[in-house]
Amino acid sequence: MAELPSKVHLYSHPICLRIHGPWVYEDENQRTWLPLFTETGGVLQVLLRQEDNPVGHMATTKSRLTSSIMPLMWTLHSGSQYEDHMHRFWRIVHHVNVDGVEEMILELMEDA
Repeated sequence: MAELPSKVHLYSHPICLRIHGPWVYEDENQRTWLPLFTETGGVLQVLLRQEDNPVGHMATTKSRLTSSIMPLMWTLHSGSQYEDHMHRFWRIVHHVNVDGVEEMILELMEDA
């Protein structure tokens, strides 16, 4: 019988995520996060996956998003959302640890 993945919801989020290289972010603990931007029904989301060795990573998108919409930095604001360098707010949809890998989905808020 196959084991089900271990999934734990996390409530302690990175304080700051800064662009570290092409399509790679780094948090305050020097952990690297890889983004995957998607746009569905006019709603912009980013899946951030924490990976220790993103060497040779090539980001992908599901739409024609360009690096011009990529925030240079996200700062945790009020514990449940991030503010980017353009003063837009991103809601934390979820932040989980699945089999030892952290994933966080941020969604650009409509009034941003």
